[in-house]
Amino acid sequence: MAMNLPSGRRGRRAPMADINVTPLVDVMLVLLIIFMVTAPLLTAGVPVNLPDARAKALDQDAEPVQLSLDRQGKLFLGEDEITEAALPGRLEAIVTGAAGAQPPQVYLRADRALDYGRVMRVMGELNRAGLNRVALVSVED
Repeated sequence: MAMNLPSGRRGRRAPMADINVTPLVDVMLVLLIIFMVTAPLLTAGVPVNLPDARAKALDQDAEPVQLSLDRQGKLFLGEDEITEAALPGRLEAIVTGAAGAQPPQVYLRADRALDYGRVMRVMGELNRAGLNRVALVSVED
């Protein structure tokens, strides 16, 4: 066993070779807490199959607007088929029909075989019109 014995020289000390572990543990605990808080937020890369769900239906008082895209890419507002060019005008009419009240909930139904970009274009039109309460409808398992 080696010990640091005082040498005969008064003004010089031998360098301390021990590591103080307390600051290291403090930093590690702070990093652990940061990772535990941020890890649930980093789930954007998880593959998701939207059409299948086991969620219950939403309870609502007002009648929602139903917007559907079928397998061929045809667009339906309620039961009426509309073109993509007519969609912004119809959405504006829905927003102005709310007359200052909160715009209605929109249920977006899209076939799983559709291109994701096509669905996102429709969602962009909904957002541009001010209809921000959009629910993606899926098939119950």
